[in-house]
Order: sequence, then C-alpha cells, then structure tokens
Amino acid sequence: MHHAEMIGPKCRAAMEEGFINDHTHGGEMVSEWVGGQPDKRWWGLKTGGKEKLEVATYRCTGCGYRESYALPAQG
Repeated sequence: MHHAEMIGPKCRAAMEEGFINDHTHGGEMVSEWVGGQPDKRWWGLKTGGKEKLEVATYRCTGCGYRESYALPAQG
C-alpha cells in the first residue's frame, strides 16, 4: 500500500506502516488474511486452497489507532 501521506482518522497525526508479528512453532511470520470462513480442525485451522494475503498494519503516531490492510500479491 505504501501511502507516505496517510493521516490517522481520529487525531489526524501521521500513520506509520508496520506489521503484526505472529509467533509460530517454527519461528515468526507476518499475519495473513485468509479468504472464506475458518475451517476449524482439532490441530488448528485448515487453510489449504484458500486465498492468502499478507497484512500491513498502520499505526497512528499520535494516538496509536491501528488500521490493517490485506495487500494484493506483488507479482
């Protein structure tokens, strides 16, 4: 998304790009948006065959408000 001029909707301060760090058994990764309803299994969620997009999160530098966006895959 990379909007250098994003302004926070609540206090009108600058928004800073970042990401939510998910901790997994194998390490760390960026959060993903997964299309459709969650398919819950005893071991967790089944996500095979579903659309997955990395999530960028923007934080207001004034009040801390956050907005997240599922970014289209970069080809």
